[in-house]
Amino acid sequence: MLANRNAMATIAVKDLAAAKKFYEGKLGLTPLEAGEEGVLTYQSGTSTVLVYASAFAGTNKATSATWAVGDEFDSIMEALKAKGVVFEHYDLPGMKREGDVHVAGDFKGAWCKDPDGNILHILNQ
Repeated sequence: MLANRNAMATIAVKDLAAAKKFYEGKLGLTPLEAGEEGVLTYQSGTSTVLVYASAFAGTNKATSATWAVGDEFDSIMEALKAKGVVFEHYDLPGMKREGDVHVAGDFKGAWCKDPDGNILHILNQ
């Protein structure tokens, strides 16, 4: 039923203006046409990221969205750092950390937070 449908990341924020600066300015997401008030919609590859105002923003302690960036992982990490994105450091079983990157075999992953504390992940898959 849903196997052939695209999924959408839906991320709650408290401050839409701060979220707009982060998602557009730091992550480089392309805004789509303005929709309803209190909602920002972005194009990300063939997917959509919906950012909306909510009193419950920042309460999720797990990853909200993941971007699989393949071989561009290292260059994307450098570009994000140059824009001031700060990466999180976790103690994850079976992984070692090389700078801001968590590594396990061929896997490379990094996590950052948006202004509301939503956890975002990029990986080299």
